[in-house]
Amino acid sequence: MFGLFKKKSPVEKLQEKHKKILEQAFQLSKSDRSASDKLYAEAAEIEKEISRLS
Repeated sequence: MFGLFKKKSPVEKLQEKHKKILEQAFQLSKSDRSASDKLYAEAAEIEKEISRLS
């Protein structure tokens, strides 16, 4: 209950975004490989940002 109103740090927000993008990329890898590759590249950029902030 105490964590209900806790704000997320920028790193936590980026980690959630990274996870969602990887899930989308995996789903697209079954049908549209080029779009999937673009999402994986975007996820890699987010990983770099997370490591920079950490």
